[in-house]
Amino acid sequence: MKHAVHQDHDHVHSEHCGHTRIEHEGHVDYVHNGHLHHPHEGHYDEHTIAVSDTNPDRCKPVSCSCDHHDCGHEMVPHGDHYDYIVDGVLHHPHGDHCDDHGPVKVLS
Repeated sequence: MKHAVHQDHDHVHSEHCGHTRIEHEGHVDYVHNGHLHHPHEGHYDEHTIAVSDTNPDRCKPVSCSCDHHDCGHEMVPHGDHYDYIVDGVLHHPHGDHCDDHGPVKVLS
């Protein structure tokens, strides 16, 4: 099966490495500099949260107190764009508001 591989990645992800872990399609991905990394056969695959009924790409305004520029919320790939994880919900900046693009399960 063909998949995108993150090249030249020396960091070793683990539950103790400090990067946010999310449950994604039945496995764990690590949020790292706007990427979702999944360990696979000695390298890391690049993953994207698919647009779906659970994580739609639609205009659904949600209350948000920041503009997502250097706010500390982590950016993740979702479909053909990036969203920010805010309290387990994907926020997508859109005009003068953020859209709710559905939940993600952040692991402790």
